Amino acid sequence: MSFGARPRAVLALLGTLGLSLTAAASPASAADGTPTAPTQLFNGYRNCSTDADRPTYLSALGNVVVEAVPGTTDAIGNSPLSVRFEAWPVADPSRTETVTRDRATPGDEAKGVLSGGMLADGQTYAWRAQTVAGDGASSWSAPCYFTIDDTRPAGTPTVTSPNYPPNQWNQGGDPVRFTFSADGDDDVTGFQFSWTQPVPVIVLADVGDHGIPQPRDPYADSAHFVRADTPGGSATVDLVPPYGGAVTLSVRSLDRALNPSDTASYRFLIGNTAPTVTPADPSPEFGDTTTFTLRPDPALQSKSPVVSYSVHTVNGPDGDKTFDVKAAADGTATTELTMDGITGEHVEVTSRSSNGWVSDAASWGIDYDTTPTVTSDVYPEDGSGGGAGVPGTFTFTPKVKGVVSYTYAFDSEPEVTVAAGTDGSATIDWTPGSAGPDGLQVYATTRSGIQLVPYSYSFTVN
Repeated sequence: MSFGARPRAVLALLGTLGLSLTAAASPASAADGTPTAPTQLFNGYRNCSTDADRPTYLSALGNVVVEAVPGTTDAIGNSPLSVRFEAWPVADPSRTETVTRDRATPGDEAKGVLSGGMLADGQTYAWRAQTVAGDGASSWSAPCYFTIDDTRPAGTPTVTSPNYPPNQWNQGGDPVRFTFSADGDDDVTGFQFSWTQPVPVIVLADVGDHGIPQPRDPYADSAHFVRADTPGGSATVDLVPPYGGAVTLSVRSLDRALNPSDTASYRFLIGNTAPTVTPADPSPEFGDTTTFTLRPDPALQSKSPVVSYSVHTVNGPDGDKTFDVKAAADGTATTELTMDGITGEHVEVTSRSSNGWVSDAASWGIDYDTTPTVTSDVYPEDGSGGGAGVPGTFTFTPKVKGVVSYTYAFDSEPEVTVAAGTDGSATIDWTPGSAGPDGLQVYATTRSGIQLVPYSYSFTVN
């Protein structure tokens, strides 16, 4: 399709977006002050290039969005105005097209849309912007240049590793050295890689104040992108896998417009590198403080010394917690943990080596029943007894140490808290007002203020 063609569908789309294709601007209303040339120029949410010899490469499979911030000499003025965008093929400047964005606001980014049907693959285009207000118009901005690249790299990259051969078990501990090769496809200028599948979508920009794009350079993210040493060449990276066992790295080639190739996968296997976690007391009671010794995997330690551990505790009274423990020269470390999880204590530990390797997680755990035991002389659990107006006693007995009080409530009655005796138990008196099914909920509170797991006790009043 020639640059001057106009399908009806394109015209309808631009109308929906509040844009018009016209030889002259038709502003919605006059803006205050004298219009000034637009600033903050972007195309395809990427920075404008004003160098005709170094255009920005863009994909136009959908369309190309051009943006500019209009202005006026009156900084307070906020009346609507228009932004006129002119675009043309560099090879034939006579074929100029105009897109006008009405109802723009001074200081805010205004968008124009160049439909993909207007743009040809492999061709370079220029565009510029002008602020229009009332009968006046600003000077034109400097032209921006972009080249359309709608062609994806033809093949998947070749992925190799000299120290972690594919589809076999490998001893972990050394970063994995990967080489990505474009195999001479000079359309390829870089690579994207990820431990997760599918490979994430590339984010070109964030949106800042006043709608102004904040372009991202994907290659600034060295954990997921690397440039090829030359177009069609290769790149080498050292990566630490996020886990052991069966591991897959996904890689795809990128061209100058960041069009991706199909994805190549490299699968390999890593033996377990988890540390050992040993409590001084193998069966600590709830409320005890116990020293844990952390020891590195010997093979891992021999490759690169362990320098620290990350300890993650689960379901504590204040929620999950993670903290680091420094290792000694031999890679071992100790830490104290208080057994205060109301359903048990569960710990996960990973080691970190001096070369950045993070081990698999080692787990240790113990379960606790912290509900109180409830008994009654007149109203047995899951049974019947007494009657309306007949008093009964209920005794609460702890299953763990350190209990100082109980909080209880009978059906439809408010909560009541009673102190525990020196042995941790408590007895209450209760008289039902009517016959029928009834129930009691009670939980204990420890000396350190931890509310333990509640217990539900059901019975029937005769």
